[in-house]
Amino acid sequence: MRTGDLEDFRGFAEERLPHLRRTAYLMCGDWHHAEDITQTALTKLYSVWGRRRRIQNLEAYAHRVLTRACIDHTRRRWRREHPARDLPDRAEPAADLALALQVRAALDGLPARQRAVVVLRYWADLDIAATAAAMGCSVGTVKSHTARALTRLRALLGDDHGPDALGTLAKSTHHTREKVTLS
Repeated sequence: MRTGDLEDFRGFAEERLPHLRRTAYLMCGDWHHAEDITQTALTKLYSVWGRRRRIQNLEAYAHRVLTRACIDHTRRRWRREHPARDLPDRAEPAADLALALQVRAALDGLPARQRAVVVLRYWADLDIAATAAAMGCSVGTVKSHTARALTRLRALLGDDHGPDALGTLAKSTHHTREKVTLS
């Protein structure tokens, strides 16, 4: 890799790292795993960086690599140790944090590909075509995964939280986008 390419990659990685890490967190539900997944994705991006001019949409490609790394991580999850589900008692969290935890639990209840669709469409704010490109699937597949995921999320969260529930989760992960809905 040429020196200019290395500097370009470093700039891209530094600029996109927080967003990619938060996206990975929403897909996998664990900050430590999200960090590992993000590093895996950046390593894969680095390996093709010299050929980036052949990639039509670098942002969509980065999301695709991240999504695949997260799905691969989820597939391998059964081989690792699992921490205890019961945590020690803590102080009552604030209302927004409680809702964010409910949304996080609801996202965890979705299959990996449905979770990826919800995160990419409603948190990363990608349109259907960009989500399909990031996931390496058809637009129809994205639509069907979206419909199933939203039906499941509505069933898990109920009508009490409405369309702003994912927005609360986004705020709890220090995300600043305003447009986030479940509808």
